[in-house]
Amino acid sequence: MGDKPKTVRQPMPPLKVWFGPVAVAWLIPGGGHFLLNRRGRAALLFFAITSMFLLGLMMRGALFRPKVGDLLTTLIYCGGFLGDLAAGLLYLLTVWLGYSQPEVAGHVHDYGTKFLVGAGLLNVLAMVDAYEIAAGRKN
Repeated sequence: MGDKPKTVRQPMPPLKVWFGPVAVAWLIPGGGHFLLNRRGRAALLFFAITSMFLLGLMMRGALFRPKVGDLLTTLIYCGGFLGDLAAGLLYLLTVWLGYSQPEVAGHVHDYGTKFLVGAGLLNVLAMVDAYEIAAGRKN
């Protein structure tokens, strides 16, 4: 039979190379790309993530809080909380300013909740992109 080709793993770049841009990318959407002199991409990410988060707030979406119960409840609530938290400073300011919406039935509220989590998940993709650019794996 044929041997599988071995993949060559690239070594992990030093922490000081990528930690700053990734941390700033978490706090401020597009901030990591701004530090890496990718101004157009930074502006696009800032606009997309911030507008998605603000639309979620305007639709009165609920922010997730970690809740432990059965497996599905734990996955939904803890995963939703991590998705919200991934929005960085947008989430932190929202919580600090006391925004709190109860979970209510309705399509608009449900979409708003999904927009809030979606903004955080989009920010995670931006953080991964900032890491790859800082590590020299992507232009």
